[in-house]
Amino acid sequence: MSDTPQRADYRHFQPITTRWHDNDIYGHVNNVTYYSFFDSAVNSYLIERGGLDIHDGEVVGFVVSSSCDYFASIAYPDRIEIGLRVGKLGNSSVQYELAVFKAGEEEARAAGRFVHVFVDRASNQPVPIPASLRLALEQLLA
Repeated sequence: MSDTPQRADYRHFQPITTRWHDNDIYGHVNNVTYYSFFDSAVNSYLIERGGLDIHDGEVVGFVVSSSCDYFASIAYPDRIEIGLRVGKLGNSSVQYELAVFKAGEEEARAAGRFVHVFVDRASNQPVPIPASLRLALEQLLA
C-alpha cells in the first residue's frame, strides 16, 4: 500500500476548475497555485456549510501555518477535486488536511495542511470558533 493519501481518507470534496494561467513554463500547475486551491476549498466549505460571512461577519479566519507535499503533477485542463478533513480542532484554531485528486483517481497528486486561527475582525484577537462553524468543522474530523 502506498503512503500517498487516498480519496477514502477525506470527508468532503470540492471541485476546482484549473485555469490556463495555472500552468507554468514547465507545463504543469505551479506549486504556489495549490495553496489557492486549498484556500478556496476551505472557504467554500465554511461559507456554504458553516455560515461564514466573509464580508460583514465579526469573525474571520487567518492562515497562520501551511505546507504541501507533491506526488504527481496536474495541468490545465485537468478536472480536480480537493479532499478536505480536519486533523485538529481547538478552541480558536483548526488544522485542515487537504489533498488534490485528479477526477476519477484514488491517489492524491498532492497533500497539504493549513491552520486557521479565528479572530475578531475589529481587534484581530483570537476568539472561540463560532458554534455554526464548529459544527461544520466537527463533521470533517478525521
